[in-house]
Amino acid sequence: MELNETPSVTIGQESPWADGVSSLIQLLDDYLFARYPAEARHILDLDQLAAPSIVLLIARVDGVAVGCGAVRFMADVDIPYAEIKRMFVHPGYRGRGIAKSIISGLEEVARDRGLSLIRLETGIHQPEANGLYERAGYRLCGSFGEYVENGISVFFEKGLKPHPGPLLGKERES
Repeated sequence: MELNETPSVTIGQESPWADGVSSLIQLLDDYLFARYPAEARHILDLDQLAAPSIVLLIARVDGVAVGCGAVRFMADVDIPYAEIKRMFVHPGYRGRGIAKSIISGLEEVARDRGLSLIRLETGIHQPEANGLYERAGYRLCGSFGEYVENGISVFFEKGLKPHPGPLLGKERES
């Protein structure tokens, strides 16, 4: 690689069994297991990540899996929402905007499904992640879904603006 050459970053939907994904998920698990007790780890395994109600995005740099994020669709609740799960970027690739791009991709997937709310649960021992979510427009909220307030979890949510509707050959009035 030439010194001024920029590595190619791609983000797309992939299977949890695609090349390099299980290793990346294992690295994430090792990271979480070192920071949180079992009762505070709300993780999805590879089989769960393959469910129809989940979309997994993988970031690759020159073909190598370096980041991931999933969105789980919660439709059978009073207010349907998407939930971000398994958000992670390999430590050697942080600070390059990859996590922000994954989050944007997950939000786009949620909008494409017609959802106007996206939520996530993270923890107190991940201040960098919490800062990332706040910079991306997420705001602290109370517990939701199966989560309970435990002093370790941190809950965020963000309202999503819908895609603009088609104009159908007419200009919108201002």
